[in-house]
Amino acid sequence: MTDHALLLVNLGSPASTSVADVRSYLNQFLMDPYVIDLPWPVRRLLVSLILIKRPAQSAHAYQSIWWQDGSPLVVISQRLQRVMSEQWKCGPVELAMRYGEPSIESALLKLAAKGQRKITLAPLYPQFADSTVTTVVEEARRVIREHRLDVQLNVLQPFYDEPEYIDALVASVRPHLEQSFDHLLLSFHGLPERHLQKLNPGHSLDGAGDCCQDASPQVLAKCYRGQCFRTAKAFAGQMGLADEQWSVSFQSRLGRAKWIEPYTEARLDELAKQGVKKLLVMCPAFVADCIETLEEIGDRGREQFRAAGGEDLVLVPCLNDDPQWAQALNALCLRAPLAL
Repeated sequence: MTDHALLLVNLGSPASTSVADVRSYLNQFLMDPYVIDLPWPVRRLLVSLILIKRPAQSAHAYQSIWWQDGSPLVVISQRLQRVMSEQWKCGPVELAMRYGEPSIESALLKLAAKGQRKITLAPLYPQFADSTVTTVVEEARRVIREHRLDVQLNVLQPFYDEPEYIDALVASVRPHLEQSFDHLLLSFHGLPERHLQKLNPGHSLDGAGDCCQDASPQVLAKCYRGQCFRTAKAFAGQMGLADEQWSVSFQSRLGRAKWIEPYTEARLDELAKQGVKKLLVMCPAFVADCIETLEEIGDRGREQFRAAGGEDLVLVPCLNDDPQWAQALNALCLRAPLAL
């Protein structure tokens, strides 16, 4: 059977480390209403102010982690695509980025031109958020609608606690945990609190995380923070880690809005002051290493931890193109339901 295509979608990356390319990428990313959920005039003004200095700063960060073959995120995603092409027996496997190239539009049009009428869309995000999953699905729907494509769209659902995903996560991290370490920090990408409260009105957030950890199934379905805690607890439970051996934090804050806590930056200082010398950090919100893992944690985070009194911070690689992860992703995509 070769009539069921798979479209893998990740976040994206600038075309190069030039300031101009980084500015173009950031403009597309930040002007997405699912990323900065403000009225267009306010969003346009805010993004224009951000783009005054941010592109040069980000370009420097990208230069520090850029590979000879290009953006780590894109290169790793291409490797995963090749591995998935061997796993997915139903049809062709394409790769797209929500921002930058290759675009979701170009990938869908390519599949349609090949005569593919059934496509599973796979947003490569374990936990749900409007700024990741929803924007990918809505962009795919826009392309199908505007180009009048005759396709059936299935969508991979958030897989934050699916056994195949947790098993792959455990297998990839186990070699690192078998070495001596003082603490494991699971650093997830952060979100503004209003993103969560908008989806679940009345759902309060607190620094201890009790509310999210005890969320009802209805709230949990759209609670990014709660899903992150579920991932962490499932992982730690399967690894047999004691409560004091691990903790959760949230990174990558941008702007002045209140973001979900605890913050990774604060947690790094706290752990160092508590006497943690060797710290392992893994980033389970990402399935591919990128600027947020390699530069923000692997470079700046390590420097911060050492400056606060720690001795070593070891960044655990993401799942990337690990064969067991590809097998897990294949199983998850085969179960993806029809988009409503």
